[in-house]
Amino acid sequence: MEEENVASRSIFHLKMSNSQKQKPGPHVALLPSSGMGHLTPFLRFAVSLAQEDVQVTLITTHPTISHAESQTLSHFFSNFPHITPKQLNLLPLKNAGSDNSEDPFYLKYEAIRQSSPLLKPLLSSLSPPLSALVTDMSLASTVIPVTQSLSLPNYILFTSSAQMLTLFVSFHTIVGSKAPNDSDKTEDFFQTPGLQPIPKSWIPPPLLSDTPNLLKTQIIENGKKMIQSDGILINTFQTIEQDSLGALNDGKVVNGLPRVIPIGPFPPLHIEKSQSIAWLDDQPDGSVLYVSFGSRTAMSREQIRELGDGLERSGCMFLWVVKERKVDREDEGELGEVMGDGFIERVKGKGLVVKNWVNQEEVISHKAVGGFLSHCGWNSVSEAMWNGVPILAWPQHGDQKMNAFVVDRIGLGLWVEEWGWGGGEVVVKGEEIGEKVRDIMGNELVKVGARQVREEARRAVGDGGGSKKGLIEVIEVWKKSLIT
Repeated sequence: MEEENVASRSIFHLKMSNSQKQKPGPHVALLPSSGMGHLTPFLRFAVSLAQEDVQVTLITTHPTISHAESQTLSHFFSNFPHITPKQLNLLPLKNAGSDNSEDPFYLKYEAIRQSSPLLKPLLSSLSPPLSALVTDMSLASTVIPVTQSLSLPNYILFTSSAQMLTLFVSFHTIVGSKAPNDSDKTEDFFQTPGLQPIPKSWIPPPLLSDTPNLLKTQIIENGKKMIQSDGILINTFQTIEQDSLGALNDGKVVNGLPRVIPIGPFPPLHIEKSQSIAWLDDQPDGSVLYVSFGSRTAMSREQIRELGDGLERSGCMFLWVVKERKVDREDEGELGEVMGDGFIERVKGKGLVVKNWVNQEEVISHKAVGGFLSHCGWNSVSEAMWNGVPILAWPQHGDQKMNAFVVDRIGLGLWVEEWGWGGGEVVVKGEEIGEKVRDIMGNELVKVGARQVREEARRAVGDGGGSKKGLIEVIEVWKKSLIT
C-alpha cells in the first residue's frame, strides 16, 4: 500500500507540475533500445524526469521486436500524455552477417544503430530545442557522432549494474592488448582495471569467442565511444556498488571516462500494476517462490522438466512463468506438452504454472511472494531490491553473472555458481534445485538482508537520498542550457 500511495502522489505531482509551473524546464529526449529489459527503465526514468519539471520526449523505434513493447508503449503514452512520443522508423538491416543463430535482440540493436543518421533531422525538429539526449548504452557508438554534429549534449543511460559497467567500458582496452580467450590455462581470471580480477566464467561467452559476433562488436564499439559522452547515468545506488562506482569515477577503470552518476533504483510505475492474480491472493504471506527468467530467456525442455521436478521436490508453493522461446510474449505450445508426465495435475494446489504473460511488478510486490528464482536481469534485481524479496540467482546469459555477484555480495540472495549458464552448459538436476529452493525460502538471514536492501533502495531515491541528489544535479546542468 505504501508504494501505491507513492505512485498516486507521483502522478498527482506530475499533472500539477505540468499544468501549474511558471516557466518551462529543460527539454530532454530519451532514446531507448530494443527489448523490455531496456525499455522498462527508460519509461520509469522518463516519469522521474517529468516529476522534476523536465519536458520529456521519448523516441521509440519501429517496428518493435515484440508485441510486448508495442502494447507497453501504447499504455504508457495514454497514461502519461505530458511525455511526448516521437517515432524513428528503422532502415532495413544490412550486413549483419549470415549467421541465423545471432540473438534477435542484438540484430535489432544493430538495426537501430544503422538507422542512427535518421536521428539528426528528428532531433533538430524538436521544439523547444533540446538540452540533452539520453541514449541507451547499446547505441552509443553511432548516436554520439550525431549529437556531436548538432552540438547537443549526450548522456548514456546504463541499464545494468555498475559491476557490469566496469567490464563494458574497459573491454575494448583489454582486447586490444591481450585477447581474453588466451590459451594459457593458468589465466582463469579476467582483470578489469582498478578492480579485483573476476573469473572468466562470469564473462558472457560471446565475448570470449574467436568467432565474430554482434555482442562482442557492439560492446567494443559502444564502450570505446562512451568516453565521449557528457555523463553516464546508471540504474543503481551508491550503498550497494560503492567499489565499482568509486573505481569508475576515480579513473581507475578507464582514464577520462565522464562522471558515472547513480540515479536508481527507478521506482515502478502505477500503470505496471494491472490485474490481481487470484491464486496469489489465497496464499499465506511470504510463502510463494516466484520463478521467472525474464522476457528473453528460453530454456530447453529437458531443463524445464528438471526445474519442475525440483520445484515439486522442494515442497514450497510456487508461481512459475515457463518460457520456451526468446522473444518476449510470443510463446506457443501447450503447457502440458512442455511440462510432460502429468506435472500440472500433480502440483495443483501447490503451484501455479503459466505460459502467458505475467506482470512481474504485480507479482513481486505481492505480500504472498517470499522468494524469487531469477536469471538476474538487472530490472528483476532492481525490482527485488525495491520490494525486499530474496533472490535465488541462476544467470542465463549476458550481464547476469555480474549481477548475480552483486546479489550475493549485498546479502539480497544466494548464487549457486556451479549451475553455470542456463543455456545448456549443464543440466541442473531437480534434486539439487529443490534443495536450493528450500534454502532460499527458509533462510532468515537472507530475508533480513533483503529487507535492509529494500530500505536502502528507497532511501536512495527519497528526498535527500544519494540517487535523488544525483538526478537533481544532472537536471541543474541541463537547466543551464536555458540561459541565453
